Amino acid sequence: MLKYRVIPVTPFQQNATLIWCSETLEAAVIDPGGDLHKIMSVIEQEGITLTQILLTHGHIDHVGGTAELAETLELPIIGPHIDDQFWIDGLVQQSSMFGFPGVKSFKPSVWLQEGDQVKVGNEVLDVLHCPGHTPGHVVFYHADSELAQVGDVLFNGSIGRTDFPKGNHADLINSIRNKLFPLGDSVSFIPGHGPMSTFGEERRSNPFVSDHRG
Repeated sequence: MLKYRVIPVTPFQQNATLIWCSETLEAAVIDPGGDLHKIMSVIEQEGITLTQILLTHGHIDHVGGTAELAETLELPIIGPHIDDQFWIDGLVQQSSMFGFPGVKSFKPSVWLQEGDQVKVGNEVLDVLHCPGHTPGHVVFYHADSELAQVGDVLFNGSIGRTDFPKGNHADLINSIRNKLFPLGDSVSFIPGHGPMSTFGEERRSNPFVSDHRG
């Protein structure tokens, strides 16, 4: 069984998520943007062992704590898609721009592609490449529990921004409607910011991508 805890971090209140296998207690952290003490506190509370870092995309509020965490615990960094390499290469510039002190760049151990799978203990996550917010954005989907970690692709009542370098609104809408929504209305998702929702609820009421928008 896959279990999870959502931990808002950084001034951007970005949702870092700890996921773990209830059988092996092996865990991964998705998008450790910062405030690593908060993440480590939850790891200790749950009695789990962190074995890897998973990244949805290269924006600093999602990856700002990655280099420090990976170096401290000697963890592999999995993702995102290689099309976000320019964001990661520019982390020092991002940190200056957004006031994130001491953020270092890093090189992922593995770049992810559409159709890849990531194992966390005995649990398997499917990888979907969902460009738009950034060109290399990926989504992690756990079919058995109908849970998706969607980063900044889709939010409760909104969608990701596309006014950043290499953002693309048409690609974002295509990712949501043709990759996420077909997973099923009952799928719950953890967005990069804010409260959870379901794909069915967003199809019904999201002003940007609901079914009645055509």
